[in-house]
Amino acid sequence: MALLSTPFQFKGLTLKNRVVMPPMCQYSVEAQDGTPTDWHFVHYVSRAVGGTGLIIVEMTDVEPDGRISNYDLGLWSDEQIPAYKRIVSEVHKYGAKIGIQIGHAGRKAEDAEVPVSASAIAFPGSRYKTPRALTTEEVKAMVVKFKEAARRAVEAGMDTIEIHGAHGYLIHQFHSPFTNVREDEYGRDKALFGVEIISAIKEVIPEDMPLIMRISAVEYVDGGYGLDYSTELCRRYKEAGVDIFHLSSGGEGPIGSGGRPGIHPGYQLPYARAIKQALNVPVIAVGNLDDPKLAEASLGNGDTDLVAVGRGMLRDPYWALHAIQELSADEVQPPKQYVRAF
Repeated sequence: MALLSTPFQFKGLTLKNRVVMPPMCQYSVEAQDGTPTDWHFVHYVSRAVGGTGLIIVEMTDVEPDGRISNYDLGLWSDEQIPAYKRIVSEVHKYGAKIGIQIGHAGRKAEDAEVPVSASAIAFPGSRYKTPRALTTEEVKAMVVKFKEAARRAVEAGMDTIEIHGAHGYLIHQFHSPFTNVREDEYGRDKALFGVEIISAIKEVIPEDMPLIMRISAVEYVDGGYGLDYSTELCRRYKEAGVDIFHLSSGGEGPIGSGGRPGIHPGYQLPYARAIKQALNVPVIAVGNLDDPKLAEASLGNGDTDLVAVGRGMLRDPYWALHAIQELSADEVQPPKQYVRAF
């Protein structure tokens, strides 16, 4: 039996296979109010039809100025819940599970009049403004905003929640020495902001709901952190309540200034394997894994527990069905309407 098609179970979450659609921004909110549109409905439901085990909705922000652009999703109002609930309900009809990534862009919020961050350090590039450092009181209020977004996600019926602590966004800005030069408690303990968000979210999600966190395992900037540092970050976050880590890299500066990531298939697998082994936690691997045989090998070699396929799934909404068919044709289980094509 192909490992890619085997079920995965953790706490109250049971997935029919090991395929994950990772969060990928669509920049498709028409009214700029953060509410999902028909595009989002079709986009996510089609991947459920296509056999994906777990779909993670794109970065969804906890306040309007926390978005990368005004065309991004948000979950800062109870009025936004019904649109998400509609997507969740339809995704479930096809046997897929769905989660949502909640986050805040921080200094990378391009349309905010004055972005906020851990410190007043601008992201390089002409389209980025110099952010304002959040006060200590504002940081504590931001924790509550994450908590409230998680509550709304639960009310919408999400099966899991992913906290975005990667790719140079706000939580990453706090836990990176490259962007956090604060002198308060959130500067002395750079993991504290993330720890408090995790603890707050745990208060409002069901006890059996796994909490996922996405982390950049290494930074590719001069003075950025490496794998040893991120391993200890993940240790803190695990102790606070994270159940599964989603391992990526980069995002805090121009790629190449402090080392260059690989572009070969599976280039981030060593990060997933390292965190998995060091902390004995389930992990999601990502990064050019859209060759079904490579995805299968990453599971067989024990590098990861779940395989996230991003751009490959943008090209092919039915990537999961096609990959499982290639690996083991007898195991593919398309919707009944499509059976005759398989």
